[in-house]
Amino acid sequence: MEAREVLEKVKNNEISIEEAEKYFKKEPFEEMGYAKLDTHREIRSGFPEVIFCARKADAHLLEIFTRLYAQDGEVFGTRASEHQYELIREKFPEVVYDPLSHILKIEKKDKKRIGKIAVCTAGTADISVAEEAAQTAEYFGANVERIYDVGVSGIHRLLSRLDTIQSANCVVAVAGMEGALASVLGGLVDKPVIAVPTSVGYGASMNGLSALLTMINSCANGIAVVNIDNGYGAGYIATQINRMGVHQDE
Repeated sequence: MEAREVLEKVKNNEISIEEAEKYFKKEPFEEMGYAKLDTHREIRSGFPEVIFCARKADAHLLEIFTRLYAQDGEVFGTRASEHQYELIREKFPEVVYDPLSHILKIEKKDKKRIGKIAVCTAGTADISVAEEAAQTAEYFGANVERIYDVGVSGIHRLLSRLDTIQSANCVVAVAGMEGALASVLGGLVDKPVIAVPTSVGYGASMNGLSALLTMINSCANGIAVVNIDNGYGAGYIATQINRMGVHQDE
């Protein structure tokens, strides 16, 4: 429950002042011994805490997932395995798992989505990272337009969707190999481009380092770069930009 919601409940006589006082006296995190859940993160930043599932012990993941669900009524986890999905599904049958992006989530059904983010990939091998970005943005309340397999080896494919891309508040460019897609998009749109290098490519791509360096050294303006395969980071930043774009239009 957010601070504003607590105050609204007091105003409407749904809870007492004493009950509200208990809420505000809570620590800004929940101590679990092995973890400290950042329960006030959404109040500070506008985004709730999510779970990075990889390498977490089963018992730790299950308890963290349970606590976050109890607090918010929804949970979002990245880099989850099939085993972790089966573990969570035993307690939460409604949980959804995407084996492509490795996202594990329970999401509120009535969520309102605003604005538009365009998520583009150079090739189909980049889609797993792109889906992490797209589903992150959707979970945080953005409309997402997916434009996949529009890399520079067939630039006409990208140009055929240019109107849609240019109408977005932010563009996410996901590419491996040499990572040229971000530079091309940076020269075609007047909105920020979040470049995501992927580890897709042959030997000299160096598991995404080549694409990362290309994107960092781009001569196009308006490009920011996240880490290799970091779809979540791109989706998060794109959502922040999208919210700003929507508010400017209000």
